[in-house]
Amino acid sequence: MKNLFLLDPSITFLNHGSFGATPKPVFEEYQRWQRELERQPVEFLGRRAVSLLAEARSKLAAYVGADAEEIIYFPNPTHAINMVAKSSTPSLRPPPSVTSPMGEGWEGVEILTTDHEYGAMDRTWHLRCKKIGAKYVHYPIPLPVTTPENFVESFWSSVNERTQIIFISHITSPTALIFPVKEICRRAREAGILSIVDGAHVPGHIPLNLHDLGCDLYTGASHKWLMSPKGSAFLYARREVQSWLEPLVISWGWGDETIAPSPDMGETQFVSFHQWQGTRDLAAFLATPAAIEFQREQNWDEVRKRCHALAVETRRRLNQVTGLESISLESGEWFNQMVTIRIPLCDLNQLKLRLYDEFKIEAPVVMWNNQHFIRVSYQGYNTEEDMEKLVEAMKKIISSPL
Repeated sequence: MKNLFLLDPSITFLNHGSFGATPKPVFEEYQRWQRELERQPVEFLGRRAVSLLAEARSKLAAYVGADAEEIIYFPNPTHAINMVAKSSTPSLRPPPSVTSPMGEGWEGVEILTTDHEYGAMDRTWHLRCKKIGAKYVHYPIPLPVTTPENFVESFWSSVNERTQIIFISHITSPTALIFPVKEICRRAREAGILSIVDGAHVPGHIPLNLHDLGCDLYTGASHKWLMSPKGSAFLYARREVQSWLEPLVISWGWGDETIAPSPDMGETQFVSFHQWQGTRDLAAFLATPAAIEFQREQNWDEVRKRCHALAVETRRRLNQVTGLESISLESGEWFNQMVTIRIPLCDLNQLKLRLYDEFKIEAPVVMWNNQHFIRVSYQGYNTEEDMEKLVEAMKKIISSPL
């Protein structure tokens, strides 16, 4: 499949997880939409955009197991979570699923998360909690993880009467672990706790049905494993929580009891309030259905199986090289196409430079909780030869001091 992508053929690209890579036919569709806009900007943005976005939202919603009225396109998950976090303030009523024992403010309220979260999201919640007086609580998930049941029981042990929001990754960024979030969301709903899931790495990577998952809010990146153009992501909001979400950017679709929104900005109040954010390039959103279709045409379930097999074998081979243990059990439920593997403590900057400069391998090396790892992503364009190059490179690097 390498000839279907725009990637530099001289680089062994094992870092799909960071920003993704867009197939040529999907990128061509992206550019076609950009040309459509420029051909007649007023017609496109003024008369066609809302209906085009509705169609693109409908196709994405069907793919992720939601209704079109529950989905809004965002440029990335960080934008989406910023909107959610900034809506969680004392100036708005607390999430309707939560009965706050703390009165009007958020003093003493806890937002519970793990120590595996993505840095940009952590920073967002840290700042928001600082401003509203809530406490952002990191529950440590030690490695190796064992079973989903043990994970859930351990994590839930940190829930208390002050916990009003749970924010958790579906697939973690630093450790590439698939967390058992469905059971966490079920328990949260029963306890009246708002559940917010960071699924940046999920769409196109593992099966996703948002209605079945049962969370209140979910953000996913289309530009990663679904391989849409950069700048396409989404927020899912269950209908019961939509009313307290305030848009990051107030534009023509917004209105309250004193200001009516402009007509035809969206089919529902939620869509109208959040969809229109001034003049911007909509092409990445409109090309997302082409990414869904590309994976369907290429029988992507089989591609995922092949990539998972490469990830499993890579972990086994590198563990033999390093003599270190895996961060999860051998069963395939903890990771799929992206795997994080322990490496000896070393100069990570030098390791990354040597991988790229000497061996032309693009792969992130990670320090997490004072431990060192390499995170390897496999996508449809990768082959067994790519794995062999990485293993041989790591053998040579580890055998010589960094």
